[in-house]
Amino acid sequence: MAAEPVWSVDPRTGKPREQVAVEATAEEVDQAVRAAHAARDALADRTVRAAFLRTAADLLDEAREHVIEAADAETALGPVRLTGELARTTAQLRSFAEVVTEGSYLDIRIDLPDPGATPPRSDMRRWKIPLGVVAVYAASNFPLAFSVPGGDTASALAAGCPVVVKAHPDHPATAELCAALLRRAAARQGLPEDVVVLVHGFDAGVELVRHPLVAAAGFTGSVRGGRALFDAAAARPVPIPFHGELGSLNPVVLTPAAVEERAEELGAGLAGSMTLGAGQFCTKPGFVLAPQGEAGDRFLAALTAGVSDTEQGVMLDHRMRDAFVAGVAERAALDGVRTPVTPGAGGEHTVSAGVLAVDAERLTKGDAEQRTGDGADGLPGGDHHLLLEECFGPVTVVARYSSREEVTAVLGLLPGNLTATLHIAERDQDQDTDAASLLAELTPLAGRVLVNGWPTGVAVAAAQHHGGPYPATTSTSTSVGATAIERWLRPVTYQSTPEHLLPPELRDGNPLGLPRR
Repeated sequence: MAAEPVWSVDPRTGKPREQVAVEATAEEVDQAVRAAHAARDALADRTVRAAFLRTAADLLDEAREHVIEAADAETALGPVRLTGELARTTAQLRSFAEVVTEGSYLDIRIDLPDPGATPPRSDMRRWKIPLGVVAVYAASNFPLAFSVPGGDTASALAAGCPVVVKAHPDHPATAELCAALLRRAAARQGLPEDVVVLVHGFDAGVELVRHPLVAAAGFTGSVRGGRALFDAAAARPVPIPFHGELGSLNPVVLTPAAVEERAEELGAGLAGSMTLGAGQFCTKPGFVLAPQGEAGDRFLAALTAGVSDTEQGVMLDHRMRDAFVAGVAERAALDGVRTPVTPGAGGEHTVSAGVLAVDAERLTKGDAEQRTGDGADGLPGGDHHLLLEECFGPVTVVARYSSREEVTAVLGLLPGNLTATLHIAERDQDQDTDAASLLAELTPLAGRVLVNGWPTGVAVAAAQHHGGPYPATTSTSTSVGATAIERWLRPVTYQSTPEHLLPPELRDGNPLGLPRR
């Protein structure tokens, strides 16, 4: 049977651009994983790893025009957006180089012997070591920052783990280009090129997570695809960690005082956030609780105006476009759902942004099945549960509430999220006691909670957390920020071990000058 070709497709026209590869067979996946596994010892030197990450960032910067051109041709995200994404990607690589050099990620802890303790304590020295080969599944909506040279790859390499990346079919040419640059960076630092290996194809992705030499996996994508891979990782004879980012509604709560104070500003801000990148950000605010009344009407009018002024957009591929058109049509047809701006198909290859509005009461007092909360994924049953599910693309749902109790009732129906946002009145921040209780209700729902901001845009920072309760992610870890490296490490304690047998990092006198407890 002939190998299936992998085509680069222009989402602006739906037409193939070029064949860039062929889908990997099971034998080729096995070869890729074994090659990466054989390269793992070469990553042991932290100084070399840090230099490799910096060199990778430099080569991506040097190839900036070529990389952005390739990514724009396959994603239609535009040079401005992609220029920013590339800068974020190279900054991320350099950030992890600093993490490796500084060394606190090793979490070194030393307990000296104490025979008088109860119970008596031996000499114990703990640190963290790399898991092994990491499978990375590239994301559709970030062809750089969450794909081949992105955060999963950068953090895994920083941890000392070789990487096999499964390219996303929406940008295979960009994947090939970036993988070649990373492999060239490895060679320049004297590392085997196979510390980074690229494969293509759906079946290759399934084979990858099942391979016995793959020690962990990182995924960014849909709930359906991610859950299937998560289940496969758990069903292996030796289960492995699967760090998946699957889907998020990213709820927003607007207090009456906030809307009274700045309705127009909130409407315009939400319009900009939910249409950014044609609504294809994983942190898009897709569900908003706004009060009934005159101020709430002003907010909705401002949101309507902002979304109405948004130009039609091209989505990452026609499959996603068709899913968006069908999804918003199904939601708009529900009883009680209004369309201040009707979302859906624009031209043959584009979509129009929109707003769906509904009374919050519809969500909390639906039919008997809905009230029992026995729908799929833990959401309420009945058709209106669709409004509480992510719809990938430029649309948001505004649920109008009439009481504080209604806010609590709706929040109780929501699944896990990457973000949750609360807007309160500026003038009442010191006195608004209800803000604290609202924040307490939002905190269990998300990994990042914002006050008076918008969730699109995820800073690469030490305190960042990009994750959340299921189905936002399948683990408690973050995929952005310095602590993303923790996903690819495991702790080991050496007890009563002679000095000359200890790793240098754990020896007396701290010869490497690392942070230690």
